[in-house]
Amino acid sequence: MLPGELPLCGACRIRSGPPVLQQCVAAVDYAYPWDGLLARFKFHSEPGWARLFAGLILQVPETLPLLQTCGLMVPVPLTPRRLGERGYNQSWELVKTLGHLVRRHGAAPNCAARASVLVRLGDAPDQHSLGRDARLRNLRGLFVVHPAHAPALLGQHVLLVDDVTTTGATLQSAAQALLHAGAGRVSAVVFAHTPASR
Repeated sequence: MLPGELPLCGACRIRSGPPVLQQCVAAVDYAYPWDGLLARFKFHSEPGWARLFAGLILQVPETLPLLQTCGLMVPVPLTPRRLGERGYNQSWELVKTLGHLVRRHGAAPNCAARASVLVRLGDAPDQHSLGRDARLRNLRGLFVVHPAHAPALLGQHVLLVDDVTTTGATLQSAAQALLHAGAGRVSAVVFAHTPASR
């Protein structure tokens, strides 16, 4: 396993086809002080944290090669209700900032940033108290690709971006939707991930 990759669950180890998510790069463990700063980023109207977080994501050696080989960079979408409450999608803030920082340093990525490729079809019950298998069931069919963006996905390497991953269920569900719509492969970058020991 490469540094920053998520460990594979038992279902992924015995899967006969290719993995749904090729690689996941994370900058930090979801622990102090990052958990508190992420809460401010997401829940306290402080989108400015995206600059620090994106900068740390770019310091992970595997990030730049992913940005240079992907065709599309896509945020994990919020539900319309959460987007209305929050006023912004923290994952889209990371996408925009990653693209800006990379271009500013003269290493423009090949991938185009697209905010609305994935659509979240509704509110799933709260994920926080659920285990990985329950989270996957909870999210099955929750993401779809917007029909206007489907042609641009065909055969592309899509890079999903999110702020945090715990069990990987959200990323897996989003990746399945992208692959179902014709993406060639899907990878992900996140700011923080819950260590496998937790």
